[in-house]
Amino acid sequence: MIFRLDEHDLCFPSPALAEPDGLLAIGGDLRPERLLEAYRQGIFPWYSNDTPILWYSPHERFVLFPEELKISKSMRQVLRSGRFTVTVDHAFDQVISACAVQPRVGQNGTWITADMQEAYMRLHALGHAHSVETWRNGKLVGGLYGVAVGGVFCGESMFSREANASKTALAALCQSNTYRLIDCQVYTDHLATLGARMVSRAIYMSLLIQT
Repeated sequence: MIFRLDEHDLCFPSPALAEPDGLLAIGGDLRPERLLEAYRQGIFPWYSNDTPILWYSPHERFVLFPEELKISKSMRQVLRSGRFTVTVDHAFDQVISACAVQPRVGQNGTWITADMQEAYMRLHALGHAHSVETWRNGKLVGGLYGVAVGGVFCGESMFSREANASKTALAALCQSNTYRLIDCQVYTDHLATLGARMVSRAIYMSLLIQT
């Protein structure tokens, strides 16, 4: 059963009631209070311009434990070389805009709509959403952004304009000792090669509750 959210009520149905594909609810809005309530319950918005707001809570979660990040020998050389400069929260708006236009295999258009960008920019201004930026010669060449829920970083998207630029941002996030878990939300081959794996909702929620 897919639930329709009340415009004025910030409550969500139990994530355990999500459809097999993780779809839980429809409607509502992207105000900061609702977004934060969603993330605290393991729920996130994922939709496109031609659909209403859709809220998901997968029965299995794709996550990366920072200590399990797989760094290849060649990537270690990149990190040691100092090729990239890494910053945090220096260019959030630029990062989310770049993520929105990053070409992705099997995807037409973007789920990072203009409304989504504005919503996460508001979360950033409130101190809940963060970005990691990768620079080379003063130019932004890669990065990622997401929402912090205590010790869990709920990663939303990443982009790269040069080889290994987004990997460098992810490595910096994992090595910062700031988060116990990186929530990658849904499976991708790329993140699987870097050490991300599936866990049950029960395990994910137990880690989220520890925040």
